[in-house]
Amino acid sequence: MSDRQKTGVTRRSFLKWTSAASAMAALPLSRQLHAATPAPAQTTPAAAPAAKGQWKPVACWHNCGGRCVNKALVADGVVVRQKTDDVVADSPDFPQQRGCLRGRSQRKQVFGADRLKYPMKRKNWAPGGGDKTLRGRDQWVRISWDEALDIVASETKRITGQYGNESLWVTGGNGTDFQSVFSAAGGFTGDWGTTSWGAWFETPAHLGLLEGFYTFGTNDRFDMRNSQLIVMWGANPAWSSPGSPTYNYYQAKKAGARFISIDPSYTATAELMDADWYPINPGTDHALALGIMHALLEMDSPENPLIDWEFLRRCTVGFDESNMPAGADPKKNFKDYLLGTYTGKPTTPEWAADICGISASEIRSLARQIGGTQRVALLTGWAPARIHNGEGWVQAFSTLGFMTGHMGRPGRMTGACCHYAAGNNGTRLVMAGANGLPAVKNPVTLKINHNELNRALLEKKFRQRGVGDVDANIQMIFHPFNATLQTRANIMQGIEAYRSGVEFIATAAYVPHTCAKYSDVILPVTTEWEREGTILNPSNREVIIAAVNVTQPLYEAKSD
Repeated sequence: MSDRQKTGVTRRSFLKWTSAASAMAALPLSRQLHAATPAPAQTTPAAAPAAKGQWKPVACWHNCGGRCVNKALVADGVVVRQKTDDVVADSPDFPQQRGCLRGRSQRKQVFGADRLKYPMKRKNWAPGGGDKTLRGRDQWVRISWDEALDIVASETKRITGQYGNESLWVTGGNGTDFQSVFSAAGGFTGDWGTTSWGAWFETPAHLGLLEGFYTFGTNDRFDMRNSQLIVMWGANPAWSSPGSPTYNYYQAKKAGARFISIDPSYTATAELMDADWYPINPGTDHALALGIMHALLEMDSPENPLIDWEFLRRCTVGFDESNMPAGADPKKNFKDYLLGTYTGKPTTPEWAADICGISASEIRSLARQIGGTQRVALLTGWAPARIHNGEGWVQAFSTLGFMTGHMGRPGRMTGACCHYAAGNNGTRLVMAGANGLPAVKNPVTLKINHNELNRALLEKKFRQRGVGDVDANIQMIFHPFNATLQTRANIMQGIEAYRSGVEFIATAAYVPHTCAKYSDVILPVTTEWEREGTILNPSNREVIIAAVNVTQPLYEAKSD
């Protein structure tokens, strides 16, 4: 097979692409990404040279939630330029689906120097593991696809035959093609948890919410313009939620909304929205919310109503003794907890100030602003809930919205407002269809929580939800698409676990991320640009974005 057949890139086109990249790298750029030296003046406007090649809609697979329009100019099999949405004129009601700089530089990933080019095995690997202590620092040996697949298949059969299918851990969420394969071959131990949502992952079930943890409570971008006050609590969409959320926030600002930012850092979004900044100590959001709610009880009166008692009576249970659920201890009501009636430990602004670093007078000011403003949007990101016992913060934040009635009304909302829902929540207006492939049920029911992964490998046991400690004997790990080792807690302990008892580790990846580096066999896979196409949905509630093939599979990569 020729190099051209393997890579889909001719020698001529490769030289053309690398020359263009070198020239681009040599350009002096200012911080505004313009050439530092201005072009010489011209007496007559020069016509822009016609772009040669074909513009193609292409995928942007960053997990930022933006899901924006991304286009590539393909000439002679080479991507020479990228751009974003220019199909419609931009307006607040119909904004362009603009991509960020990260998405518009996607070609540097597809054609990057760190692409995995061919299957490889660790030099000192042997059936059973070989020298496992060399994982992550061993040399790599290039092998054929036949040898690589034979190794993975034979080790899977050997290990599951000797230890059972529970000894095979296939990482990542359910439903991938690899997981269907291993399910059909007897099953595997899975995993569950989140690095994104924190305690929002499960807590909404306690709040009676039907739509899910990250579509809870907040309204769409049109209604946000009705808000008079927008509180961004641990939310920084200008950095963490690419796409159009910052633009949508700005429309609310132009419509008259005032902004508050509660965050340890003075964020880019706070600066853009000219927000009043309350610098909270990291991980103390729960205490601040309790202090604000205590202040609401302190200052609420018929002459100065700060609490929406009608909403509490009609839509919630458990706030005070009068609306506790049947059979519950009336002393366990939330109002008496705030006041310390039975504990002797009221959650006063002074108590909260010692913990969160925001003064008692500022906490009372926040209570007056949130309770005394008619239309308030209480918006939080997932970050404040990524702590131990984070479910307390989720419930406290939600209850603050219940107390003030800022929920499910025009200009009034409370909830997580981040990722693809940032600045524009609500029901999906358009949805792509399913892929039509039958689901293959995994016959193994064991799932390891992400916080227990290293314990399962090192101590041979983990806590199973609803059961308690169960025995584990993981002897093979297969990483289909994610990078569990570098995205979960205690990476050094994880490396120790990978170098200890596990007999075989294989990874399918397009770059040598951490999981691949600590594997025994690596299978190079294609990127979305090397596949026939995809639909980027449902991460954008208003549009369906189709992406098409850009290039044939590079090197020896295969679609997974």
